[in-house]
Amino acid sequence: MLMSNGLSFDALMPKDMAVKAENVGIAKAALGPYRMFALAILAGAFIAMGANYATTVWAGLGKIAVNAGGETAFTTSIPYGIQRLLGGLVFATGLIMVVVGGSELFTGNCLIPMAWASKKVSTGAMLKNWIIVYLGNFVGSVVTAYFVFLGKQHTFGGGAVGITALNIGIVKTSLEFVQCIFLAIFCNALVCMAVWLCFSARSTTDKILSILPPISAFVACGFEHCVANMYFIPSALIIKDFDPAYFASVAAGLKDGGAILTWGNFLWRNLLPATIGNIIGGALMVGGMYWFIYLRPSWTGRGALGGMPEKEAQVETVPNVR
Repeated sequence: MLMSNGLSFDALMPKDMAVKAENVGIAKAALGPYRMFALAILAGAFIAMGANYATTVWAGLGKIAVNAGGETAFTTSIPYGIQRLLGGLVFATGLIMVVVGGSELFTGNCLIPMAWASKKVSTGAMLKNWIIVYLGNFVGSVVTAYFVFLGKQHTFGGGAVGITALNIGIVKTSLEFVQCIFLAIFCNALVCMAVWLCFSARSTTDKILSILPPISAFVACGFEHCVANMYFIPSALIIKDFDPAYFASVAAGLKDGGAILTWGNFLWRNLLPATIGNIIGGALMVGGMYWFIYLRPSWTGRGALGGMPEKEAQVETVPNVR
């Protein structure tokens, strides 16, 4: 729909979304390091709150049991898939706050390679963004986990919230390395699709509705998100390390007594493979594919303005930096 002044209120088409994604990547890479780090801390905290929300919802859906093989399981009348869906829907609150509130999320910034591939962001600038944002996300997530612990939320629901947090940490640190990579690939493909769909949005409502389906899907399917895991697993570790009395009271109901919950296992068995998989899923499966389809000059004959309407693109055009 066109207004009398020529502005459009229709959602952007994919070719214009690609140019917008490219220009957003340019802007992100150009942020100053202090602002970038502060925005990354916010994003980590936002995702952590979404993860905490999901943990709380899951805590009320069933009891924890250990089967004959020593594996932890939920026993409830609510089907497993419905439990996961409910957790996914509330977890999406985190990315909604990231996108609408404005902050820097490592997994979403895996779309910056679209600008890099067009030679509008240097390799150094892209890697600097990823490193600073990753560290900021880690700080925001872990600090949030510790503050939630100080609020003794793990004791809520007769201790059900804490038991659920511990079991989530155990499941995630029990994954095989390659298994975690592939779960993370699919995760960030969906997360970056949520961000990609937001590039078509003309309103806050559009953005929220664009985020809900992909994000609830990755959580429901059990995929691995490195920033979310910066909350989920440290939350379990903090409970274990800083409330030994509570942990001892529930350890008998945990797989192997929760022995697998260590900071080393968190870093090497989950965070590292999840990060690798998230980069592949976001940078290659989403960013790389859409760049190849819509921005690759030899295919599109694209000049500096690409598919974006001329009036809009003239403002956003940035010269090559490589």
